[in-house]
Parts: sequence; C-alpha cells; structure tokens
Amino acid sequence: MAGRQRVIDEDQKLELLQRMEAGESVSKLADEVGISRQRLYEWRDHLRLYGNLKSGRRGRPARSAGGVDGAAQLQSAVDAPAPQEKALTKARRRIRELEQKVGQQQLDLDFFREALRHFEEDHRRSSAPGETGSSKSSKR
Repeated sequence: MAGRQRVIDEDQKLELLQRMEAGESVSKLADEVGISRQRLYEWRDHLRLYGNLKSGRRGRPARSAGGVDGAAQLQSAVDAPAPQEKALTKARRRIRELEQKVGQQQLDLDFFREALRHFEEDHRRSSAPGETGSSKSSKR
C-alpha cells in the first residue's frame, strides 16, 4: 500500500487549512493525515491564488474535442498569475521609490532644521551685542 496515495476531499483540505491558519503545527497536521508538509503549503497557496482547492488531475489529461481548447486552457492557467505578479512587482517598486523619497526628505528636513538652529543662534548673538550671559533681548 506504499504506492497508493490517500485521497483527501476538498472539505477535509479546507478543515486542515483552517486548523493550520489557526496556529496548529503544520508537521502535526501533515503526520495526522499522512501527507507532506509541502502539500499543505501547496493547498494554501492554491486556495489563495485561485480561490478554490480543486486541483487538476494527475496523469494524462482528459481528451477534449478540440486540441486548441486544451492548449488555450493550459496557456490561460499559466498566464493567470502574471497580471497579479506584475501588479505586485509594480507596487513593491513604487513602495521602494516612496520610501527613498521619504528618506531623502527626512535628510533635507534635518539639514534645514540644523541650519535654522545655527541661523537663530547667530541672530540672537548679533541682535544683543551688549548683553553678556543673558538670553533676553531688550526691545523698547
């Protein structure tokens, strides 16, 4: 019986994934049902990507009336994540750009604050030349 794989229906898979998301040990869950941990992660990723757990059957694909339909389905399955991946990559790139801008603006702000502090100190010194040791200026 070592060659046979255990068949787990979609409801059982969902239950396992819910338990996994609730924090149960992935190794414990995998051992409990006799599958690899990697299989649980594959199911989770498939559910997140496609919204269901229906997996393609292993082995030779079923024959379709037109070979073009099968090729089109295969191509669409391969291309499906591409727009999502492109959008994610674009969003990550934009986040990096914005973080760099924020960092540069923080450096600029720090520079100008320091310059303003020096300017104010110089102005205080020059506006009260007769006062020594006192920070108050005499204005009448």
